[in-house]
Amino acid sequence: MELRHLRYFVTVVEEQSITKAAEKLCITQPPLSRQIQKLEEELGILLFERGSRPVRTTEAGQFFYQHAVQILTHTAQATSMAKRISTVNNIVRIGYVSSLLYALLPQIIYLFRQKNPDIEVELIECGTKDQIEALKQGKIDLGFGRLRISDPAIKRIVLHEEKLKLAVHKNHHLAEYIEQGVYLSQITNELIFSYPASQKPNFSTLIQSIFTELGLVPKELVEVREIYLALGLVSSGEGICLIPESASDIGMKNLVYIPVLDMEAYSPISLSLRNMDQSSYVLNILECIRNVFQDNNIV
Repeated sequence: MELRHLRYFVTVVEEQSITKAAEKLCITQPPLSRQIQKLEEELGILLFERGSRPVRTTEAGQFFYQHAVQILTHTAQATSMAKRISTVNNIVRIGYVSSLLYALLPQIIYLFRQKNPDIEVELIECGTKDQIEALKQGKIDLGFGRLRISDPAIKRIVLHEEKLKLAVHKNHHLAEYIEQGVYLSQITNELIFSYPASQKPNFSTLIQSIFTELGLVPKELVEVREIYLALGLVSSGEGICLIPESASDIGMKNLVYIPVLDMEAYSPISLSLRNMDQSSYVLNILECIRNVFQDNNIV
């Protein structure tokens, strides 16, 4: 069985017509019909219902179609990743989520640049979910994100579990807990701003999942476009907001940041890369991460 046979079969299923599939594949109808028949003989099953118009798959054919699509998709992704790996020489593209600019990422990138002056670093802002596809398509080579997303083609290394803090106005009644901290169960009746209002999963999804894990249901959880807007609303006395600890360095007036005491209240910072990518820049970036973490006493 060859990949072209799978492409022929998938095209016939999707076009629901031998004639239309042949036109799309730029071949004539008789050879296409013969290839489909040959595939059926090799598999020992009927893939299509005989005489059906439009063409319909059998139950076994539909099952085979789903797996054929996966095989073709994985093959295309593997080809793209292999090409990217083979061409990485003087440039490394790094994807990142914007909130990590308030954490240690800038230090890591700066150190990487100092230790690898011959390599050009291109930073590309994109969400954790988008990083997975960008890695598989060869658009980026490394990704720094916050979400728990898994994919068989991608290796994910959890670098740090960053605690969350609660941002409130300095005159908010919860501000009295700035020293002792709060539990999430204490804020479920508050107006809570979450961010970003973008394709899920995102940081807002993480916050919702933490509440769910604790068996809590916030009375009012409102998504806004980005962290600046969320903190701006809190600064105006509008509500409260959960943020990663490092984001408390954002200089906005009238805000105080309260520790969140729940063990589950953290945001994982992870590095994602292509599985089996043994490029030298991978080891180099990991060394820079270790150095920066040691300098900042992060275990």
